[in-house]
Amino acid sequence: MSKILIVEDEPDIAELLVYNLHQAGFETITAFNGEDALKHVNIQSPDLILLDLLLPGVDGLDICRILKNNPATADIPVIMLTAKGEKTDRIVGLELGADDYITKPFSPREVVLRIRAVQRRMQGTGTSAAVKQLRIHDLVIDLDKHQVFNRRQKVDLTATEFKLLALLAGAPGRVFTRDLLMNELWGDNYFAVDRTVDTHVSRLRRKLGELSGAIETVRGIGYRFRE
Repeated sequence: MSKILIVEDEPDIAELLVYNLHQAGFETITAFNGEDALKHVNIQSPDLILLDLLLPGVDGLDICRILKNNPATADIPVIMLTAKGEKTDRIVGLELGADDYITKPFSPREVVLRIRAVQRRMQGTGTSAAVKQLRIHDLVIDLDKHQVFNRRQKVDLTATEFKLLALLAGAPGRVFTRDLLMNELWGDNYFAVDRTVDTHVSRLRRKLGELSGAIETVRGIGYRFRE
């Protein structure tokens, strides 16, 4: 049973989420502020976090930044849940490593569907199951362990960044349109914003360092991994 950490300071909304997630077969933990959320992450090891942005004390963006910058918690998927609907807020959340973004008001069914979509993305890379590792010069992508090494140094990626890299590196020279990448990474139910793919590619390039140039921009179309 998947364990979901709900970080929400409004008791009515938290109670609604707890009830509907239990009905959908999930175990839940609830935190009403940022400090408690970070404690629960360290103690309970949740499988996914529903994270409100507007929290007392440490806000949601800071929590996401802390989690994604820590190798021990960077792989925990985060779905941001907030009343803020402006495009810039969504982009900031994605740049910090959030895996999805839901604005209030929302339907509980939508939340359940988004959680399951994120979990499906984490379970598959879109690459043939017969291939266990991708090796490109000094870059090694372990598809079974969801780990990436550059010159034997581990590269800490989020689940979405890992899948993006595996998609591109698994088909060198192939041009992936932004629409195709959106569908592969987030599915048809994801309500994406402009620059969503560009934001994740930018973060992935920064983490790849000197190998960042292997991901080429095809102007006006999308991206490809250099042959």
